[in-house]
Amino acid sequence: MNTPPRLVSRLIAAAFLLAVGSIPVRAQSGDDFDKYAAIIKQHAYHDYKGMFHQPVGVLAHPFITPGSVYANQLWDWDSWLMDVALGQIVTDQGAPANNNDAITFGEGCVLNFLDAATSDGFIPILFAADDKPGHYLPDEMATHNMHKPVLAQHAAFLTRLNNNNAEWLRPQFPKLQAFIANYQSRSWNKPTGLYFWQDDLAIGVDNDPCTFFRPPGSSGSIFLNCLMYKELQSMAYLADCLKLPKDTADKYRRQADDLKAAIQENCWDERDGFYYSVDLNLLPITNKPGHYFGTTFVLHKGHPRDYSCLIQRIEVWSGFMAMWAGIATPEQAKRMVAEHLDNQKTLGAPYGVRSLSKMEKMYGLYVSGNPSNWHGPIWGISNYIVFRGLLNYGFDAEATDMSNKTVALFGRDYEKCGALHEYYNPDTGEPINNIGFQDWNYLVLNMIAWREKRAVVQEF
Repeated sequence: MNTPPRLVSRLIAAAFLLAVGSIPVRAQSGDDFDKYAAIIKQHAYHDYKGMFHQPVGVLAHPFITPGSVYANQLWDWDSWLMDVALGQIVTDQGAPANNNDAITFGEGCVLNFLDAATSDGFIPILFAADDKPGHYLPDEMATHNMHKPVLAQHAAFLTRLNNNNAEWLRPQFPKLQAFIANYQSRSWNKPTGLYFWQDDLAIGVDNDPCTFFRPPGSSGSIFLNCLMYKELQSMAYLADCLKLPKDTADKYRRQADDLKAAIQENCWDERDGFYYSVDLNLLPITNKPGHYFGTTFVLHKGHPRDYSCLIQRIEVWSGFMAMWAGIATPEQAKRMVAEHLDNQKTLGAPYGVRSLSKMEKMYGLYVSGNPSNWHGPIWGISNYIVFRGLLNYGFDAEATDMSNKTVALFGRDYEKCGALHEYYNPDTGEPINNIGFQDWNYLVLNMIAWREKRAVVQEF
């Protein structure tokens, strides 16, 4: 009898856990924080410049790459968050965060993407150094995802570092406006006021079950909508820095406020005390008569649906992004932390926050590169975003615990393997895939700076 591949992977994982029973089931509570923080800083300060790349091929500006198998690629949200970490590195080394490298390579990432914008504001998700012009654009742009809504956030981060000077962006700002307009015309659901993914291509959290293999245009992703809320706020800030007419910034602020209200209304689940993605794949309400049971009448006429979406009660780490973005109310944040953060049966884990609840049927710690596995493994970026959200709402003790777990995770990886990985086993801290992955893992340095009460660089 053939055993299903997923069952095989789970059996292997179970056998591995039995074999390593001597490994502590919880990360140390901070006793080794100084030791592992020192190891992390030593490696990161030595290796980070390998992420800087000079112009090549279709990339006319300097840029930043994630490392490992992505060493010659420029990715959308990766370059933004890497830049935040790189700002911390140069600050730690005694230089201002707006030194030449941090600004030059960061601005170069933004400008490379804007250079590739089409006339209707479509911007690609990634470039490879050896791409031919136009090769990075999908054949059917109208039905595929584009750059995640983090481009204005990246530009705002750099502008704030540079004393609110956005002149570097002025010639390209209309393209950034067209980018936002493209999202609003193609990927906005009027009945709910939420944004949706076109498909499951390169959504960042690759195989998030709320989007993965779902019908096109059906996923009102909490991840996407939290990013867009911050993106609209960033557009308002940049418009102010460029001294554009006041109604330009006011328009983006109103849109951000409207989106926040839509997320609170549609994505908060009072029953579970958590933010979820929503399903937009509902049949339209129609008054068209049909022939049923030997007579003609309008189906559902007596009481058509009075809701515009259905909550997807799939517990994914990105529900915490409502705290990172400042969307959750204080009362909601309190419930999220109390009921979900350290629940070891669901998202809580010895090394941070699981990317998918342990109780979901899709949970699995298997190796996968296309898509990368977000079905349970720990990712450095999710730990960081949860950490930042905790600080936004005053949960300093919980943020300290998250930093302890993340520092232990990466410090031990450096100690054992001499490099970091893309994602990890939540219970043992063992790396699962892709050695040499630096990328947003370096945001652990921003956590360390906060713990050590030093200057902290953070995203806009």
